[in-house]
Amino acid sequence: MTLAKISKRTVDAAQPLPKRYTIFDTEVRGFGLRVFPSGKKSWVFEYRAGEGGRGVHKKRVTFGTSTDFTPSQARKHAELLRLKTRTGGDPQAEKSECRAAPMLSEVAKIFLDEQVKPKLAANTFVQYEFILNRIVLPKLGNIKAKDVSRAEITKLQLAWAKKPYQANRMCAVLSSMYGFAGKYGLVPENFNPAHGIARFKETASQRYLSGDELQKLGIAIREAETTGLPMEIDSTKKSKHVRKTKTTTVYGEHVIAAFRLLLFTGARLREILGLKWEYVDLERGLLFLPKSKTGQKTIILNTVAIDILAKLTRIGIYVIASDSAGTIGEKPRTDLKKPWAKILKHSGLENVRLHDLRHSFGATGAGEGLGLPIIGKLMGHSHAATTQRYAHLADAPLRNASNTIGENIAAAIAGHL
Repeated sequence: MTLAKISKRTVDAAQPLPKRYTIFDTEVRGFGLRVFPSGKKSWVFEYRAGEGGRGVHKKRVTFGTSTDFTPSQARKHAELLRLKTRTGGDPQAEKSECRAAPMLSEVAKIFLDEQVKPKLAANTFVQYEFILNRIVLPKLGNIKAKDVSRAEITKLQLAWAKKPYQANRMCAVLSSMYGFAGKYGLVPENFNPAHGIARFKETASQRYLSGDELQKLGIAIREAETTGLPMEIDSTKKSKHVRKTKTTTVYGEHVIAAFRLLLFTGARLREILGLKWEYVDLERGLLFLPKSKTGQKTIILNTVAIDILAKLTRIGIYVIASDSAGTIGEKPRTDLKKPWAKILKHSGLENVRLHDLRHSFGATGAGEGLGLPIIGKLMGHSHAATTQRYAHLADAPLRNASNTIGENIAAAIAGHL
């Protein structure tokens, strides 16, 4: 073992030998310059972990080369490492742990596979997967999860400022993921760089169908089931596959039933498309959903919804049978976009989403004075605050009462107003 006060002269004078060797510093115990046969020179620090003593095996940690740090810079770093070991630290173990720390992309995959997919609704999994794979991972995927900063997440959030809903959901998904990762030791416990980031203000998109609009929609759905809706044929194009005599499209009973169930249950789209016959109890008028956005859920069916289900032809395990070739009845229908667009156009309604049928169900209940707690239970809201969106519609009974009082008073003083 060679001892010397390590300086620039010492580093320059150290020549490579057939075997590697170390020159230890006389000022900071454990600090040394390791010289390799190749000529490479690295800074090292040797120590005994824990309480120390000659009975404890020595450990060595390398923290750069002679070209990375000057001798004085390396000595200062070695002093910090020595101080850490004196207080129970283990620099080598920490370095190994750091190297083994998973990338954000790895944590995201574990989170999706072991937390989201088995425990949350299928639609939630699709949303989380989209946000992570399309928004987060292209920018932050190759960074160790423990090294992602709040500033980096905030920067990514700002990049999506034009889509505030997506930006806010991204922060929420990341916060949930880091909460999971902390519990399972993938990142330090309570480390969550997405926590506390201010969200963008969102403009709530709430569309309630009026009685007149519901009537127009009902007529369009009925025509789609019976006489059919007009087909849009481009007369400028010629195709042997288009039958010249067919000018309307009639939709099957399962597509029509899906729209009606959305109207009469207040259920979410995926709850209806993913509904299996085994979840249906017509005798008691209940749907038992093992998974939904808010967990297990029971939907209480009204007589109209019960009648729809009772008359529907059973094809396979799903209530709304898919019409895809080879998978009829065996896989859930993926969406209702095309038939909904045609029904909407035929009804003359604009800016109505399928999810607005759920809002209309809640709004109708509020307008009839059923009470927000009851509406919340019918719709499966996990938080009372969610049902508050219908609060401004719940004053119909009060308005009727006020009108009754006003009419009575007016009648009593008739001719004297």
